[in-house]
Amino acid sequence: MLFPSTATSTRLPLTRLAMTDSSVGDDLPNVISVFASRDAGVFGQAVDQNLRPRTLLVEHALDVFTRPGLRGQRVDSDGNGTVNAGRAWSPRFKVSRPATVSGDMLRYEARDDDAGLELATEVEALEGGSLRIRHTLTNIASGSYMLEGLDVHVPLGDDMTEFLDFSGRHERERQPQRHQVADGMWLREFRKGKPGYAGPLIAAGTKGFDFQHGSVVMVQVSWSGDSAIAVDRDDDQSAGINAGELLLPGEIVLAKGESYTTPWVMVTASDEGLDGAAHSVHAWERSLPTHPKPQPMTLNVWEAVKFHQDFSKLKKLAEIASRIGVERYVLDDGWFHSRRDDYAGLGDWWVDPDVWPNGLKPLSDYVHGLGMEFGLWVELEMINANSDLYRKHPDWIMQASNRTPIEQRHQLVLDLTNPEAFDYVFSSISKVLSQTGVDAIKWDHNRFLLEAGSNLRGGAPAVHAQTEAYYRLLDKLRAQFPDIDWESCASGGGRIDTGVVEKVSRFWCSDMTDAMSRQKIQRWTVQTVAPEYIGAHISQPTSQQTERTLSLAFRAATAVFFSFGIEWDLTQANEADLKELAEWIAWYKGNRDFLHSGKFVRLDLADSAVLGYGVVADDGSRAIIEHVQYDESRSNRGIYLRIPGLDESAQYKVRWTAVPQLSAPLESFDSYGPLGDLAVSGEYLMKVGVRMPRCLPETERIFEIVRQ
Repeated sequence: MLFPSTATSTRLPLTRLAMTDSSVGDDLPNVISVFASRDAGVFGQAVDQNLRPRTLLVEHALDVFTRPGLRGQRVDSDGNGTVNAGRAWSPRFKVSRPATVSGDMLRYEARDDDAGLELATEVEALEGGSLRIRHTLTNIASGSYMLEGLDVHVPLGDDMTEFLDFSGRHERERQPQRHQVADGMWLREFRKGKPGYAGPLIAAGTKGFDFQHGSVVMVQVSWSGDSAIAVDRDDDQSAGINAGELLLPGEIVLAKGESYTTPWVMVTASDEGLDGAAHSVHAWERSLPTHPKPQPMTLNVWEAVKFHQDFSKLKKLAEIASRIGVERYVLDDGWFHSRRDDYAGLGDWWVDPDVWPNGLKPLSDYVHGLGMEFGLWVELEMINANSDLYRKHPDWIMQASNRTPIEQRHQLVLDLTNPEAFDYVFSSISKVLSQTGVDAIKWDHNRFLLEAGSNLRGGAPAVHAQTEAYYRLLDKLRAQFPDIDWESCASGGGRIDTGVVEKVSRFWCSDMTDAMSRQKIQRWTVQTVAPEYIGAHISQPTSQQTERTLSLAFRAATAVFFSFGIEWDLTQANEADLKELAEWIAWYKGNRDFLHSGKFVRLDLADSAVLGYGVVADDGSRAIIEHVQYDESRSNRGIYLRIPGLDESAQYKVRWTAVPQLSAPLESFDSYGPLGDLAVSGEYLMKVGVRMPRCLPETERIFEIVRQ
């Protein structure tokens, strides 16, 4: 449907995106406002079919001097060895075909006959209120057109004076950073062959916007390869966001009749802060066929056994996991040929007979016999130099010249644009999956694409083609094994984006499993994907990454709102720990339908040492909220948790929930807040809030709010 019949916070005020630059002309259609107008009726009735939304592409020829949205040139030879270049570099497109509407999709076509180029622009309205936009460029003249870049432009209002994006690294993904909109171009490039630990997202907004307040426009590139996103403004042009794929030299050269289509660029607007934008994206993700329903409780055995895979140990882990309520058991790295460490084996996709003389089927059968699903780890885009595959086909790696690229994690990148390499990977892993009985795949990607050229093209750049090949391989395997669930992992959260989310049902959020670190990583990952996609596991008591020791209650409460799991050698857990784990798992199962369907909210709090977040029902009837005393507070004043999205006129009961008895605060809660049998109004909870006193650091509390 074009406009979901939901609350204002979900049907977002997309007219914010529709500023028309005076230099472009007031007669141009405001296409995005059409999507926002519920009074439009039939979508096409509100569209001037003879005009097009020029504000979605920056054109130099229209007297604009910020970065052009289309960058390229026509290149050909005169037959005598002289190369003619630099032509058709400044097109000016005019409508060539009336606008068409099909379902929720609006399409405009325009062309510049002098440049020999045709441009189609598509704008799609998504469930939840977001839009996504893309361009298709076609060469309609003789000779070649060398494309350097093609961006979608999203205009910003003059009151949007700040913007936010992310920095990040391995084990510390998606850390926010803020900037002021200023004259000039602020450009962020993602050149590592995947979105990386930050990801191509910008949220621009009014001064001081936060989770619950302010007007926000959020733009994301829905692509799992290289991308670029920029905020651009000069003394004549209003600010805007430009977003698209980052193309390397010569990646896209269009012969006559050939086309290039940009990745979708997702655009989300909110007058209710960052959470309003996130809710829109989550609503769309929850409408996807690949959306997990429900998300099983998972045990991954990586931190329990690493590469030392012993059948008897793995059976014991499975027995304990089944006893405490685990629903999916995942065997991680180390099962295939020569994989005793990370120096060897990638590319040799067959079960190692030295470790598994009878194959993986006995373990899979044992896990299934205990009532759990069986999952398996793969890294199909990579190859070790110490592998049978590399020794046989050294030319199958990605490289820019005859030299071998610098290794990362002792591995190179397998060129999936090579049909022989692609077919080998597909057939090899298909055989393993068919013989083993696999219910879930964790698909990893543990290095960047350095000097990622293809030997099929003399070392010419091939990141674009490699990304397409990854999608193609994933789609082909999904079609071959429709009952398998697929998880995206890239050294943790290095490939989380709104492109691959249409193909997978889970993301491994970070290789960091320390709960203190995970609190803030997960807090910002939900800006892109709904919480049920985010793999969050209970680690062992002392973190393998930080050596920090945390209580089981804190570790469990950190993970339980997301795709809940365990990353711990359970044979080392005592009976009290196992009993507590079983209680947390039972609580998760009893509440996950609600946790993974309501609106995930992040509370704006006055104390930076405290975090607050949770889930509120769409109809305001229920909420589950977590209070985290992350660090030591600077005062004894305590904090008020104001809960958004409730019914102001309704009465609510507030009670503790989750298990076991959580860490007690330094002072009595009952004397400070309405926790108990007292009925409290929704207005009170939204405007005054639940008061929490200062608590011990590294502790949390979870309470439930239920409408009476």
